[in-house]
Amino acid sequence: MCNIPLLDIPLEILRKYTDHPMCQKKKVLLPVPCNQKMHSYLKEIADLCLIKKNLTTHVARHSYATSVCLANGVSIENVAKMLGHSNIKMTQHYARVLDSSILRDMTNVRNVLSNAM
Repeated sequence: MCNIPLLDIPLEILRKYTDHPMCQKKKVLLPVPCNQKMHSYLKEIADLCLIKKNLTTHVARHSYATSVCLANGVSIENVAKMLGHSNIKMTQHYARVLDSSILRDMTNVRNVLSNAM
């Protein structure tokens, strides 16, 4: 369990569903459908967006870890915590190392070493 500050778009989504009947009845923040229905919706979204990949909630976790978190400098330890992993080994499976993050990290090392001389 951890507290994660939400970005503006997720906050807006939560606000949108505050008065949704299913959310109020089940005392949840979002009206989450069953997995079968969720994957059906994701397939429909992929078709509309001309995405050839089979979208699933599992793919969403990979995308979040890689594109949202790691690509924007979030540490792998924090990503692991946000995904609910007990250690970073599982997170490393989800989060592919990005060339851009390697470049950013090596640029930081170069700057630190340059400033030390």
